[in-house]
Amino acid sequence: MCAGTGEGAGMQNLTLSWQASGGAAVVAYAAALPLRRRMPRFSPLLREAGTLLALFALWQFAGRWSLFREDGAVARGQWIWNAERRLHLPSEAALQRAALPHHWLVEGANYYYAVMHFGVMLAFLLWLFLRHRAVYGRVRTTLVLVTGASLLVQLIPVAPPRLLPGDGMADTALEYGQSVYAGAGEVGVTADSYAAMPSVHVAWCVLVAVAVIAVSRSRWRWLVIAHPVATVAVVVLTANHFWLDGVAAVLLLALSWGVQSAARAALGRRRSPQPPVAVVLPGMRTPAEPAGAAAADSETTSARPVADTR
Repeated sequence: MCAGTGEGAGMQNLTLSWQASGGAAVVAYAAALPLRRRMPRFSPLLREAGTLLALFALWQFAGRWSLFREDGAVARGQWIWNAERRLHLPSEAALQRAALPHHWLVEGANYYYAVMHFGVMLAFLLWLFLRHRAVYGRVRTTLVLVTGASLLVQLIPVAPPRLLPGDGMADTALEYGQSVYAGAGEVGVTADSYAAMPSVHVAWCVLVAVAVIAVSRSRWRWLVIAHPVATVAVVVLTANHFWLDGVAAVLLLALSWGVQSAARAALGRRRSPQPPVAVVLPGMRTPAEPAGAAAADSETTSARPVADTR
């Protein structure tokens, strides 16, 4: 995640500082409390907005704390680049070289990287909350888990392709004055240039696509696949991520979903204990028996001849 202003034409500041995000989260929580009785449908929406704002504030604060960490970042980025060559993955530099002559494509990619990451996620969460409330909680929890896990991994600095010397890749956003990292030193703005691994952009877009396809019943729902396809192309074309950054993000997403599923299953077993075994003595009737069944059975038993055991 990132924020900032570029050079030249400049990219507008597209996000909040951690102070503003934290303050907005407190306001949202405070406003939700008195509305629980008066507006029971609106209160949960405010509470969820406060949760997401608090998560974003934490991300921004952690990014500011780890800003400009360079120790070993370039070496780790170079290791990933070399590993991709050994795995014979497509060259990120070749993809960028094919796009550079088309200025409209490069500018569009820069803008998509800066805006659609948050815009699509916010629209998706609002749609899910209003139209598919039953599954909203699980998707939101998955979002929190994968974002938190990515944050922990990103505490280890890794340089993106645009900061590696000799890989032949250009910082397209900086060249076009659309960099969301150029204003990293500004007050209230956080931009961690050394948080390439994993790609939160890829994790979020895959989560959106999978959830929409699973939840929606519209025949047009498959069009959402265009978002992760475009996002993967954009993060590579702009030299902000390696292919393996996206692979790691998808693995973290799958792990987050698996951990949540296992926790839900364990909680379900704890809440559903085995039913007690009923002990029925002679003359007693079970709940399924009619009122006179026990008495009739008792009379039948007493009328039976007793076997001579002598």
